[in-house]
Amino acid sequence: MSDYSYNVEEATFDDLVVARSHELPVLMDISAEWCAPCRVLAPLLHKMVFEYDGKFLLGIVDADENMKIAGKHKVRGFPTVVAYSRGVEIDRFHSAQTEAFLRKFIDGVIERHHASATNG
Repeated sequence: MSDYSYNVEEATFDDLVVARSHELPVLMDISAEWCAPCRVLAPLLHKMVFEYDGKFLLGIVDADENMKIAGKHKVRGFPTVVAYSRGVEIDRFHSAQTEAFLRKFIDGVIERHHASATNG
């Protein structure tokens, strides 16, 4: 974990995802230890959060321990990454993805987060 990535549990979801997304976009990685695609995606997400150095936050949710979060977000498969900005979900994807896909996704989330501050 780092200053920009942290574990999220049901009790901390509102503070660590919803509230913090008003300052910076939060990507919430809903995954499970037993999930092979999750083990592929997690290192890429950690690399991105380090490289982007504070432009977004990464909340890690263990779906087996936090089934209500997965249920609330209607997760159908793992991993599912849900992007929050200004307190609401703005985008998502599921399954392992390439680094190029992640950069495009993250850049789009950051762009929309900043645009919503100037438009609204």
